[in-house]
Amino acid sequence: MTQEGVQSAAVETNADSGLNPVETQRSIPGKTPIQILHEYGTKTGSLPVYEMEKAEGEAHQPSFVFSVKIGDVSGTGQGSSKKAAKHQAAEAALSILQKDNPAVNISAKSEINGVAAETHNHPNSVGILQELALHRGWRLPEYSLLMESGPPHKREFTVTCRLESLSEKAVGNSKKVAKKAAAEKMFAKLQNLSGCSEITWMPTPSVRFENLKNSSTEKMCLLRRNPLSIPNTDYIQMMLELSNEQGFEVTYFDIEELTVNGQYQCLAELSTTPVTVCHGTGISCSNAHNDAAHSALQYIKVMASSK
Repeated sequence: MTQEGVQSAAVETNADSGLNPVETQRSIPGKTPIQILHEYGTKTGSLPVYEMEKAEGEAHQPSFVFSVKIGDVSGTGQGSSKKAAKHQAAEAALSILQKDNPAVNISAKSEINGVAAETHNHPNSVGILQELALHRGWRLPEYSLLMESGPPHKREFTVTCRLESLSEKAVGNSKKVAKKAAAEKMFAKLQNLSGCSEITWMPTPSVRFENLKNSSTEKMCLLRRNPLSIPNTDYIQMMLELSNEQGFEVTYFDIEELTVNGQYQCLAELSTTPVTVCHGTGISCSNAHNDAAHSALQYIKVMASSK
């Protein structure tokens, strides 16, 4: 079953509970505009109908426009994904319904922010983080298994959560537990970056390799001109200066498993579009970081110098 199907089934189950849309929404936190509107339609006997009006933009930055009709009320929404556009359309329809029916006097935006402040007490932190991304029109969170270690009876899983230019990792005794913990850490990071429980952080525009190729800034010109083979060079600092100049972030992930030669391993992830990940090894963690930064700089140099 698709995600939308699961959501619809959950909404229909709630609608059969005998609660009105307001009571249902308040008793089960995390309701989205789509779910609220669906519950209202179930109660009134007129389910919302969504239709895609427009799809435009480039593949890396699409734009969708959806309309929704419920009874005599219509709403339109726009977003970087179909789901985000549907959410905006549902929110627009709810705003119109609020004027005529106090029973749907719900602010989906404030509800999402309200739930966000209680993420650590909510069992579905993965779902809440996804709903936040959909509501803001961000790219959906991506989860990847970074490492699996430990004996068979006591396995440990390390999962990475990526959201726009941010990355967080967490460990758990199952992939599901690690994923949930990574989502919680990501939400905590968003709150820290916002300076409060309500999320106000906004992602910086993605840096495409095409931009790096055409860049004539100081650090990029130095990278093109100078060799990357000088001993004892601090490639981490060089990468930091380049990333600050170009507007992307670099995150280093240590790999606990050593190489067959007993060296430390590290991954350097660049928040470019597409995301770039480079591997490094060394006799210490810091050496592995430096080697990963060196590999990333070499990759950027090749890509930025190619015609």
